[in-house]
Amino acid sequence: MSRAESTGRFRITRRQFLAAGLGTVAAAGAWGLLQPTRVRTFIARAPDYLDLSWRIRAGLAELGIGAASVRGKRILLKPNLVETGPGIHRTTHPAVVQAAAEVLRELGAAHIIVGEGPAHITDTPRGLQLTGMADVLRADRLPFVDLNYDDVFARKNRIAFSGLPELLLPASLREVDWVVSLPKLKTHHWVGMSASMKNLFGLMPGSCYGWPKNVLHWAGIDRVVLDINLTVPCQLAIVDGIVGMEGDGPIMGSPVPAGVLVMGSSLPAVDATCARIMGIRPERVGYLGASGEIGAPIAADAIQQVGEPISAVRRDFALLPERIPAHRGLRA
Repeated sequence: MSRAESTGRFRITRRQFLAAGLGTVAAAGAWGLLQPTRVRTFIARAPDYLDLSWRIRAGLAELGIGAASVRGKRILLKPNLVETGPGIHRTTHPAVVQAAAEVLRELGAAHIIVGEGPAHITDTPRGLQLTGMADVLRADRLPFVDLNYDDVFARKNRIAFSGLPELLLPASLREVDWVVSLPKLKTHHWVGMSASMKNLFGLMPGSCYGWPKNVLHWAGIDRVVLDINLTVPCQLAIVDGIVGMEGDGPIMGSPVPAGVLVMGSSLPAVDATCARIMGIRPERVGYLGASGEIGAPIAADAIQQVGEPISAVRRDFALLPERIPAHRGLRA
């Protein structure tokens, strides 16, 4: 096993790189590529889960996302509900979902649904109750789609880094114009860190790929994350880093009060910003480094940082390199 494989990272072959170069042109809308200026990410201080709407509203304004962008759109909000259990560091907080829905409705969204395919939860309604998400869905009249059991359709895998020729996707994706990734900010046992790009793993239906999406794990999580992000356009990310998870994430880690929301329309740029906040070098995270190799904006000089500077909110998340290979060499 190579060092890259032992640390959870991988290298792209020249053939894959050339193929991806063509694929990223087609995926430019999903990644915010081919823009004449640097892509923007927004950081807001958020010490708690109160009064989040004005922070999200301010962030969208700084990103240039207003009524003209949102009006009439059908939107899927994709939180992270990987595991239920005590503590608010495991799943996306319901207040983030509630605030995002409120602001997008104000901007004229035609229809908003919430959808997730939890990796470890086969009883999704119980998971919604335990996390408090059910209360928000009911109070705000937000329909929920269990993406694990949605009808499916096949879409050609643009680059197939994973070797999977096609991706089986929930039919609800055909019914929306925007996907908004609402992840929890975490370290990750298998890929180093998890934010907006990794959150799209939960789009993949467990009824097709098993629990915890075993088929995709066998194909290589880093590679599958790249495949999903190049195949499924996602127009916005709002990362819940108010209370994140450090150590043995994404399930067994400890809470870390990072006190931030991170937002942007380019998911690689958002995750690179998140990595720097966590004290992690983005290029050392397998799927992020590979994204950069094929043109995604992860370098600091490719990102226009607005809101709070990274230096003002940086908090090094605890890593466990002595026992988690994917954590080795990540520290900035």
